[in-house]
Amino acid sequence: MVDSRDRWQRHDWWGVVLDTDDVAVLATFYNQLRGWTIHHADETDAALDPGEGVAYLSVQHNPDHVPPTWPPRPGAQQMMLHLDFEVTDLAAETARAIGLGARLAGEQPQDNVRVLLDPAGHPFCLYVDAGHALGAQP
Repeated sequence: MVDSRDRWQRHDWWGVVLDTDDVAVLATFYNQLRGWTIHHADETDAALDPGEGVAYLSVQHNPDHVPPTWPPRPGAQQMMLHLDFEVTDLAAETARAIGLGARLAGEQPQDNVRVLLDPAGHPFCLYVDAGHALGAQP
């Protein structure tokens, strides 16, 4: 069932929260990468608004943040999630993400997916072809 109320009046928001040792850097990265508005930001956390629906991306300060390892290795900090973003030009968007502070991961398991690491070391995927949205695996 679709809720027709104004999104700001709703109380069923949901989001993903990423830990980081630098809230401003990570919030700015996703703001510039996706064009999402930084709805709130201070030194302890920030919330980014994609501009539709009731989802958000939040980043929270964790001075003990340890970036996950990609590809995974036994005994190393494991990835608990990753974000997927569909793009129309994989090469151009990969270059743009790198220009904003992302790093290309050493292992690239699929031709139509680029695994990158955000400034805090969280893996995320840029991909072409909507058929891979639910199955992209960094």
